[in-house]
Amino acid sequence: MDETLRVVVTGGNRGVGRAVAAEAVRRGHRVVIVARRPDAGAAAAREIGAELVVGDLSSTRTVRELAGALPEVDVLVHNAGLWPDRRVLNEDGFEQAFFTNHLAPFLLNRMLEERLRRVVQVSAGLYVTGNVDPDRTPTGKDFHAVNTYANTKLANLLMVPLFAERWKDAGVTIDAVHPGVLRTDLGARRGVLGALLKTVKWTLKPPGKSGPPVADLITADGTGRYFHVRKETPLRAKALDAPLAERLWADAEKALDVP
Repeated sequence: MDETLRVVVTGGNRGVGRAVAAEAVRRGHRVVIVARRPDAGAAAAREIGAELVVGDLSSTRTVRELAGALPEVDVLVHNAGLWPDRRVLNEDGFEQAFFTNHLAPFLLNRMLEERLRRVVQVSAGLYVTGNVDPDRTPTGKDFHAVNTYANTKLANLLMVPLFAERWKDAGVTIDAVHPGVLRTDLGARRGVLGALLKTVKWTLKPPGKSGPPVADLITADGTGRYFHVRKETPLRAKALDAPLAERLWADAEKALDVP
């Protein structure tokens, strides 16, 4: 795909999402960023030369509203993510990170699949420490301030091979990428721990470094792959657990009421 594409980036007003959106604009694509806050979203869109759609990924209702508000889309970059420090249930009864990191991308993919050409899923290397219990993780019964993030990213990554298989005859492709450990606000904490984490983060690469490797995948050929920055990397066994992936897929379809 070498032509100008309509690229939608969720969470595109800051951090990795902003870097990816800015790089996609620089490469000549027409970019729409999705942001929850109209003021911050409008400022970011103006500065990088993108369009803005206000929306969030917090619930089934809001994701469906977002899908209806999005304009033409060729490539969907799932970047928005949540790393919570406490258990919070959304209006559907799901633990918020499980919904935002896993179910929201699943629902957007299904609602937009007839319009899509490609999906790029921003993932996290921490998936290797994740463990998903289909009976506990969705509602946060196994909530942990660190492990829950890894669990939800693993759940999301387990869907990539299934979407690649589902879409192979339609010509829609999907790849996932871990853009590296970067200096972003993800997982920010308050107090002494927050100050310590902020100090450590200043030793990391700035989020702008994530723009090129993620943007490379916007026009890449291939499907069902996982990249560590720019290197295609085999998924660990836990991300290839077919029975678990099929269970999560079926549970998502039922919970989200998608055919």
